Amino acid sequence: MNTISQKISLKKAQQRGVGALLFLSLLTLSACNNSDQAFDASGVFEADEVVISSESMGKILSLEIEEGNTLKAGQAVGSVDCKNLNLQKAQVQASMEALSQKTNDASPQIQILKEQLMTQQRQIAAQREQLRLLEREHKRLDNLVKAEAVPSKQLDDVDGQISVLKKQIETAEGQVAVVQQQIKSQQQQVSIQNRGVLSERKPLEERIAQFDDQLQRCTITNPIDGTVLVKYATTNEMTATGKALYKIADLTSLTLRAYITGDQLGKIKLNQPVKVFVDNGKDSYKEVSGVVTWISNKAEFTPKTIQTKDERANLVYATKIKVKNDGFLKIGMYGEVKL
Repeated sequence: MNTISQKISLKKAQQRGVGALLFLSLLTLSACNNSDQAFDASGVFEADEVVISSESMGKILSLEIEEGNTLKAGQAVGSVDCKNLNLQKAQVQASMEALSQKTNDASPQIQILKEQLMTQQRQIAAQREQLRLLEREHKRLDNLVKAEAVPSKQLDDVDGQISVLKKQIETAEGQVAVVQQQIKSQQQQVSIQNRGVLSERKPLEERIAQFDDQLQRCTITNPIDGTVLVKYATTNEMTATGKALYKIADLTSLTLRAYITGDQLGKIKLNQPVKVFVDNGKDSYKEVSGVVTWISNKAEFTPKTIQTKDERANLVYATKIKVKNDGFLKIGMYGEVKL
């Protein structure tokens, strides 16, 4: 009888142990499910990757970068051989300097004309002085003729001399005008000729400016702050305009592209701070802060990374969450979002 009672008690104890074990299992499963459902969205970290290409053609003389290097905007990282451009620039400069030898100088001819002009002007001045003396003599003789002290023929002779002298002055002044016109014409003619020659200077200056710009592009300059992700070329290789040299991205902050359902749209808005969780070991997460910078206006199907068929049939909205990176985050890592 005691043996039967002991067996019954042992059986009940075993049943209570199984029940307790089943309860603990359900509790653990429920906790796991609650843990999985604690996150509102998930996605992958990405960055704005920029492929830096060559801006000139030639042999790469140097490319002083390695994958993982941190570069600053405006930093010179290499150079391309542009000796041919320097030679072409020198040729254009020589052509521009030769223009001065093609121009005409009107100074010698104009100087001769100016000397003729000065001579004629001095001659006119002498004739005017002579005319002044004759006119004074004419006045004196006119008084004497009126007083019948001298014959009128002397007065007539002076009148004839004055008339001839005035005509000589008039002719000389006309010659002066002709010489002045010749000087002006010579200046205009040479100016027109030189203008045609010097008109070639502006295109040559523009070509030199183009060569200067191309020569500046022979220096490989990094355009943005960031970290070198991939290096496509190396020293002594030939490159061409548009050929990729390296890829760079700013890793000081990354963007988590996460997907939310239509039911969650009411919980999220631009510039909203959110919590982002990243795997940190097998069973733990690292929490970082993020800010919502973009919410898609267009729905799309759930990405294929969602495994269940029902979830893939749902429509979701893409969002971008900017997260500061202390060096822990990497491009391609998964992140979980809690709104």
